[in-house]
Amino acid sequence: MSGVVKTEIRDGLAILTIDNPPVNALSIDVRRGLSQAIENVSEDTQVRAVVITCAGCTFISGADIREFGKPFQPPNLTDVISQIDGCNKPVIAAIHGVALGGGLEVALGCHFRIATKDAKLGLPEVKLGLLPGAGGTQRLPRAVGPELAVRMIVSGEPISAAAALNSGLIDEVVDGSAATGGETFARTILAEEIPIRRLRDDDSKLLAARNNRTIFTDAVAAVNKKNRGLEALVAAADAVGWSLDVPFDEALTRESNVFLKLMSGDQSKAQRYAFFAERDAAKIVDLPAGTEPRRVATVAIIGAGTMGGGIAMSFANAGVPVTLLELAQEPLDHGLNIIRKNYEATAARSGLSADWVSERLNLINGAVGLAEAKDADLVVEAVYETMVVKLDVFKKLDQLAKPGAVLATNTSFLDVNKIGAATKRPQDVIGLHFFSPANVMRLCEIVRGYKTAPDVLATGVAIARRIGKVPAVVGVCHGFVGNRMLMVRGKQADKLLLEGVLPQQVDAVITKFGMPMGPFAMLDLAGLDIGWRSRKDRGETSEIEDALCEAGRFGQKTGKGYYRYEQGSRSPLPDTDVENLITNTWARRGLKRRAVSDDEILDRILYPMINEGARILEEGIAARASDIDVVWLYGYGWPIHRGGPMYYADEIGLAQVAERLSYQSAIDGDASLRPSSLLSRLASSGQTFASFNRSRDH
Repeated sequence: MSGVVKTEIRDGLAILTIDNPPVNALSIDVRRGLSQAIENVSEDTQVRAVVITCAGCTFISGADIREFGKPFQPPNLTDVISQIDGCNKPVIAAIHGVALGGGLEVALGCHFRIATKDAKLGLPEVKLGLLPGAGGTQRLPRAVGPELAVRMIVSGEPISAAAALNSGLIDEVVDGSAATGGETFARTILAEEIPIRRLRDDDSKLLAARNNRTIFTDAVAAVNKKNRGLEALVAAADAVGWSLDVPFDEALTRESNVFLKLMSGDQSKAQRYAFFAERDAAKIVDLPAGTEPRRVATVAIIGAGTMGGGIAMSFANAGVPVTLLELAQEPLDHGLNIIRKNYEATAARSGLSADWVSERLNLINGAVGLAEAKDADLVVEAVYETMVVKLDVFKKLDQLAKPGAVLATNTSFLDVNKIGAATKRPQDVIGLHFFSPANVMRLCEIVRGYKTAPDVLATGVAIARRIGKVPAVVGVCHGFVGNRMLMVRGKQADKLLLEGVLPQQVDAVITKFGMPMGPFAMLDLAGLDIGWRSRKDRGETSEIEDALCEAGRFGQKTGKGYYRYEQGSRSPLPDTDVENLITNTWARRGLKRRAVSDDEILDRILYPMINEGARILEEGIAARASDIDVVWLYGYGWPIHRGGPMYYADEIGLAQVAERLSYQSAIDGDASLRPSSLLSRLASSGQTFASFNRSRDH
């Protein structure tokens, strides 16, 4: 008997407890132990019912990620679940914490399911480019109906215990421990002689969709609206559809075959890489052993504008109280009103109660003046993006903030070392670069200054994770990682305009690649005036974009930028005025328009970004190539099935990237396009950025 699955017989009940810390993942030992335990209790005449529960803080959280990429060892999960399903005694899953992926599939193989109030249940396999591979696509539709099943599986998002009860996924929500609740439930069904319910044999919730197929197809269309080329989402929806048409056992075989096909495919490999890259990004390279983050119980945010308000919402959403500061009452009231409207809009859109809004608003306290930051453990500055303003704020904070407080700047580009030097405590200063809208975007660049203390760096990572952000530790340079690479992309996009390409063609290529929007639509969203002011400060120009700004075309905020926008719409529409401006620029400069292929556009946008990423690695601004990928995945919407720019470069081959950059550099006479020394070295030796990751980690 496996030590991770323990059996206790109590008055005719077999309590099977899985104890595989930290999250009871379905390792080979758990699968073998569960299989053996079910076999034993099935043969034990003293056992009348079985309860499957888990030790620790959660039910089964899914597959054991430590086994990813390793040779398979039997039994497979499908066979174990079939054993549970076929048991001649009622089997009850007693769920607490989360039941995710294979964990929920185990529960679905049980004849009954109960859960504690705080439990979450879901099948998130699509987030790894997979579909549920142990009967989930067939049992879940029979438990909750095909419409909800396809929403759960294609979104990958879990549902609450209350929602699970309402849908029929579980039979009861219990107070107290799951194990005790499961035992009580088991004795009740024995006393009342309630028959075993095997989902595989119950098609009652499929009948409506079988009679009216549009019930299912409409649900599929709704969840696939934002699918940007993800194979797993389409495959998962198809698999749920089999429950309507295909015998159960045949559908299980199909499901297994598709799972294996997806597992070996490029998209799933990239998505699994992204999963591990996100985990690795939270590990700080060179952090001294034993370093603990500082305690953060109170937070102050300076600036109630769009960014400051979004940051405040991020903390409130995580249950962390914050004080939002402004220099005057009017901008403070305006900022708090915007926050309220954002929460009310979310509640209306998602069917949430007024109490949900109130709970979050009650965590955000507004105050006028910096003095209210004096007792905060963490102060986040989110004021106007100019060095003069930020230096003034930090000089004042140095006098006001209590000793040991972490002082964070939300700058997108500016020198964190210079900001830290404005204080007598540069060791307490760090960059926390949130991405807009801060309450939505998951990335937070943790910017380490030369003098940032190790425990302050650890605090930055810990607080980002606490409020649900993906942290990526970066060094100090203009634009850090994400915006530094974004500037290179923008430079190439500008060049393409001067060679005969229109904004809509560039953007179409990039969105086809999988990005949520192209570079010109993104500039319109951010506001062209921001870059215009920044260029003026640096003494730089961008001929076409500057002309747009001089004409008052600042993007969506003015209804016109590179595109025009109809009243109340965010959809970019090509504008003949912009086309004429570009055409006139060609004529004035004596340029000849030429046809530029989509492939060339893609190469010229992406390859210089990869090259800049290599320079970032060379300079130590990022510790790992995967950290750069995390920045682009969670800060800029890089398509997850393409893994990130550095992963993408490895997949297409660094030699190809280097060769193409050398060619374009010679054509343009642009030395900045020459392959970096790291890229050249890796390309010539047949190595990859992934190998560079490993060398830096070890």
